[in-house]
Amino acid sequence: MRKIKKGDQVIVIAGKDKGKRGVVLTVSSDNRVVVEGVNVVRKHQKPIPMRGISGGIVEKPMPIHRSNVALFNPATNKPDKVGIRLLADGRKVRYFKSTNEVIDV
Repeated sequence: MRKIKKGDQVIVIAGKDKGKRGVVLTVSSDNRVVVEGVNVVRKHQKPIPMRGISGGIVEKPMPIHRSNVALFNPATNKPDKVGIRLLADGRKVRYFKSTNEVIDV
């Protein structure tokens, strides 16, 4: 089970975008995540008339390592560590380590 999933609200804890908050757009198998509005680069793109793509400079979010983000805890309004717990019915759920509050129900 992954500690960070698509759709989670995270805060960047290291790097040039430290302190920014956003939603996880994708999680790749090599432990990298794409967060909305974080690590945005400007890319020069050639026009492709056959596909209707115009050329120019486009902004695109790039992936960052998952160790540089932490899940946002709405109860404390701070980034928080996440643990995985096994429930009595055999399901695995994520929980915030500081408050012991279950994330996935």
